[in-house]
Amino acid sequence: MAIQPPVQAPPSPPPPKPGSEEGKILSILEHLQELRYRLMVCGGALVVALAASFYPLTGWFIEFLKQPAEDRVPNFKTVFFDPLEGWATYFRVSLLLGVAIAMPVFIYQILAFVSPGLTATERRWVIPIVIGASLSFLAGCAFAYYVELPPALGFLLKPPNDIGEPLISVSKYFDFVTRLMLVTGLVFELPLVVMGFAKLGVVRSRQLLGWWRPAIVVAFVVAAVVTPSIDPVTQSLVAGPIIALYFAGILLAKLVEGSPVIQR
Repeated sequence: MAIQPPVQAPPSPPPPKPGSEEGKILSILEHLQELRYRLMVCGGALVVALAASFYPLTGWFIEFLKQPAEDRVPNFKTVFFDPLEGWATYFRVSLLLGVAIAMPVFIYQILAFVSPGLTATERRWVIPIVIGASLSFLAGCAFAYYVELPPALGFLLKPPNDIGEPLISVSKYFDFVTRLMLVTGLVFELPLVVMGFAKLGVVRSRQLLGWWRPAIVVAFVVAAVVTPSIDPVTQSLVAGPIIALYFAGILLAKLVEGSPVIQR
């Protein structure tokens, strides 16, 4: 009579790699620790980007931002009335450059924080989304500079009846320009945000299309809140792209909602 070999138990799955959270349910404390780590990485990337852009890139960028006003007002000059105002403005412009340079790191860290809840197929989209979102931010900044800023300055710097010559504080001018570019750059991320929510099954394209009237109202409210001026020209130039990008997000949502992660 033949002796049967002992039945061996199936091999246990290999443990997850160190630093990987795949297959592991994190506690609230572990989520907070992970969030702290991601924020520290973002902060470090911003510091490095600020150091890289502080000199001489910021000086060149300041002259670049003054060009639209100089094209509309002869002998345009900015002045400062406080000893710290000049340096504070220089740091403000350097900060915008640092955010633009570090934007890929910011987006990657956000996606890495939520990646344990994604499938393996969805994780393959992380790098393309990082590239697309970073380019979208730069496109928004370029749109603000070349499309929104010239007519806004043409309206603001030339009041009727030649009331007077503009003598603008350096902090006021660069606060206006950098805020407009930063807000528009973030607005250009809207289609990707809408597409992400549609992929997760949180919203549907038909649902978003049904909200088009409130979306237009919200776009003008957001433009009124975030723009540094109260003139209708600047606010319309900001609200217009928000509305257009909202409908672009609906088209992207339609493309990805065929297989949502969360069934509603």
